[in-house]
Amino acid sequence: MKTVAEVSRISGISVRTLHHYDTIGLLPPARVTEAGYRLYDDRSLERLNAILLLRELRFSLKQIKEILDSPGFDPIQALDDQIRLLELERSRLDELISHARSIQKKGVFTMNFKPYDRSQQEAWAKEAKQRWGKTGAYREFEEKTAGKSDRQMQDAGEGLMAIFGEFGQIRSTDPAGQAAQALVARLQNYITDHYYTCTSQILRGLGQMYIAGDSMTDNINAAGGEGTAEFVHRAIEVFCK
Repeated sequence: MKTVAEVSRISGISVRTLHHYDTIGLLPPARVTEAGYRLYDDRSLERLNAILLLRELRFSLKQIKEILDSPGFDPIQALDDQIRLLELERSRLDELISHARSIQKKGVFTMNFKPYDRSQQEAWAKEAKQRWGKTGAYREFEEKTAGKSDRQMQDAGEGLMAIFGEFGQIRSTDPAGQAAQALVARLQNYITDHYYTCTSQILRGLGQMYIAGDSMTDNINAAGGEGTAEFVHRAIEVFCK
């Protein structure tokens, strides 16, 4: 087991960032001591390596969490993508060095701009995103929504907001209480029925997204009143434990 400080030292990731990764459910520690210290095992470090790999491919943290939590994620294929990207970057750097030395030797700048071209790396990164960006949940979402009209999609969205409205009506109660927990179960089933199979992992990830402070948070609070998003998040945390 390694402490958060040790993981920070060997990975180059700040302690603050590691704490953030834990908060959003991207990289939870393997264990938390009674004193509140985070401890990471080898599986945690493997996941951190995958996170850093996908960050190099310019995925957002939200996308990375969806990918890593997907049953279809293949770390070996992802590593192949990373190696190819690094090979392209090395080739570009070699050209840049050669170009700079040529300028240094001749004492004049040439009109050769090819060494600055990153199009190959960008094309490969785009291909990797297309390959990994569509998780099992995303593919299921596409299948379930294929052929549905705008009105049907709107109705589904309104039904979801109605559930958040019910959460709002009980937001002053205990999120671990029977009423709140029953609503979480309804929310999970509703998402499964209308969008994609909402596993406990996915549900917990959604709960983290609900309090991210973006338009999703605003919409939930608009449906149920100020503080509803936070209440739903807390109720989901209890439900998933």
